[in-house]
Amino acid sequence: MFLTISTTATTGSPATDLGFLLHKHPDKAQRFSTSHGTAHVLYPEATAERCTAALLLEIDPVALVRRSKGKGRGGAPDSALAQYVNDRPYAASSLLAVALGSVFSTALKGQCAARPGLPGAARPLRVEVPVLPARGGAALVERLFAPLGWTVSAEPVALDEKFPQWGDSRYVRLVLEGEQRLADALRHLYVLLPVLDDSKHYWVAPDEVEKLLRSGEGWLEDHPEQRLIAGRYLGRRWSLTRDALERLALARLAEADDSEAEELDNAVDEETDTEERPVPLAVQRREAILGALRASGAARVLDLGCGQGQLVGELLKDPRFTEVAGMDVSARALAVAARRLRLDRMTERQAARVALFQGSLAYTDRRLAGYDAAVLSEVIEHVDLPRLPALEHAVFGAARPATVVVTTPNVEYNVRWETLPAGHVRHSDHRFEWTRQEFRAWAAGVAERYGYEVAYAPVGPDDPEVGPPTQMGVFTRTEKEPEQEKAA
Repeated sequence: MFLTISTTATTGSPATDLGFLLHKHPDKAQRFSTSHGTAHVLYPEATAERCTAALLLEIDPVALVRRSKGKGRGGAPDSALAQYVNDRPYAASSLLAVALGSVFSTALKGQCAARPGLPGAARPLRVEVPVLPARGGAALVERLFAPLGWTVSAEPVALDEKFPQWGDSRYVRLVLEGEQRLADALRHLYVLLPVLDDSKHYWVAPDEVEKLLRSGEGWLEDHPEQRLIAGRYLGRRWSLTRDALERLALARLAEADDSEAEELDNAVDEETDTEERPVPLAVQRREAILGALRASGAARVLDLGCGQGQLVGELLKDPRFTEVAGMDVSARALAVAARRLRLDRMTERQAARVALFQGSLAYTDRRLAGYDAAVLSEVIEHVDLPRLPALEHAVFGAARPATVVVTTPNVEYNVRWETLPAGHVRHSDHRFEWTRQEFRAWAAGVAERYGYEVAYAPVGPDDPEVGPPTQMGVFTRTEKEPEQEKAA
């Protein structure tokens, strides 16, 4: 596999500045080991007027087969011979994208310690890939790269030049030219090379969503082929693709609103909750929960269904909460929460205050016991009604914190959302959405069965006709013996 990046001199910047941007000296030929072969970086030309950097990736076909362990096209052959005879060592693919990310990792991040101002400037670039698989042909290559500001040349490669009647292969010779920041150009290639190949040499895990969003930041949000890019990059795994598209939509909304995506997110991606108010409902909800917890005097707090850790982060900012734990059934959400909270950068003392763990509220869990308060923020509506009693027992019966704060949507308020179709719930994963009367009936029943008292409070604007968008119940444990223990 072979790829070249060329540039020419600009005012005040010689072409050899490409070496600073790539963190690879033009006078050296360097080699780097990869999991499937060896990557070489060299400069065929390096003058003040013009500079070209080349990445040559030598693939070991045997290592490719043995390390793929049956995953991807290179490791899932149609016959024994196909394991070792395929296009992987020669045509640009996810193998080349991974090498780009590894060898030019600092350039991808737009960093240059020696010349900090250099990565932020666009410069004339020419990228050439001699052999690129393109499932969709030259037209798709144009549709993917042209909206990013590139002048695209995608010349089909003939199946065999001696037999023109055979037609073209699925490969093209790609040339991209344009004024781009080098970091942007590398991120375009990192995402779109495997997209055009429509295959990866490794298993597409949930963390690939983070890679896609990180590399697509600033350009994928508004790309006209966003859905195709996300689908192919994520191996056509619909659950991952849907997650990526929802988060990209949130990023577009945040940009239009001139705010952070986190401020608009409400842990269940309810865009309708944040479209019409200057203070997002997600923020109002967290403030209401924090107020209830402070009033309770709780020090050790458990966030059940913590999602991406927004509430956990707010709790950690207040020193009165000496211990904060977050539990979620989603390992991916917990990984995002760990990154959001920067757990790996915390001091030992800070890290001692927080814990994240995976678990399900459908089962009794010893780890939930001993906390002063627990929070179920926008959680119960994601539980099938027949399974709700199991959640009630796990939280109110087994864990039995002194305070439990529960928030859930008020379905009566849905008529106030202009963008929400009539009869639709706010999120596709909601199993139900209760009226105020239904929520109070459920809460009163739980309080009676498990020895709690419950008080109600509105969250968000309290409409005189339909009530608030979110309803909150604050359960306080009493000395009264639970009904279930009486029966026993």
